[in-house]
Amino acid sequence: MEFSGFPVAALDFYDDLEVDNTKSFWDAHKATYDNAVKAPMVALTDALAQEFGAAKVFRPYRDVRFAKDKTPYKTHQGAFVGVAAATGWYVEVAAPGVRVGGGIYEAGGERLAALREAMADDKTGKALQRILRDLEKGGFEVAGERLKTVPRGYDKEHPRIDLLRMKTVLGMRSYGFEPFVHTAELLDKVREDWRRLRPLVNWIETATTP
Repeated sequence: MEFSGFPVAALDFYDDLEVDNTKSFWDAHKATYDNAVKAPMVALTDALAQEFGAAKVFRPYRDVRFAKDKTPYKTHQGAFVGVAAATGWYVEVAAPGVRVGGGIYEAGGERLAALREAMADDKTGKALQRILRDLEKGGFEVAGERLKTVPRGYDKEHPRIDLLRMKTVLGMRSYGFEPFVHTAELLDKVREDWRRLRPLVNWIETATTP
């Protein structure tokens, strides 16, 4: 299947699912999910695979075993191309439209320690600052989970203390309802933005890979 954009029906599907997140709704509209959401997402990621690698298209079902929210279905469809643990590129379609991102989505233990060590180092830490500044100038939002306190072992006066508080580092851009999300032009937009995110992805991969 050649990618031609996400149809309006994909966004409408998630609008309705947010209102009626039930098995009966899902069963009645599964064909819409298959044709308007899943198939275009697979086509999009397949078209990007030669340059970025194979994607994992996430299952639509929520893991509710330990969740207070027992609604059974995710209200978005995401896909992820990984280059290292929890590190790579992301694309998502949901009721608010389409968005893309890249970076590290989860870090703990040795990986988080290595991330902070690279942030603290003058050479690699300043390189990350330049990468993030360039992304912000290019219209990306720099996001991620942050500590409210100073990470253990670091001085609160460290020149990159704001970086060191970050447990995850992401560059994100939302396309929202832009008309091009419903056309083949979206493929070029995602490809271009993933290329812009490559320096961040590469920096994290280098910093966190033994």
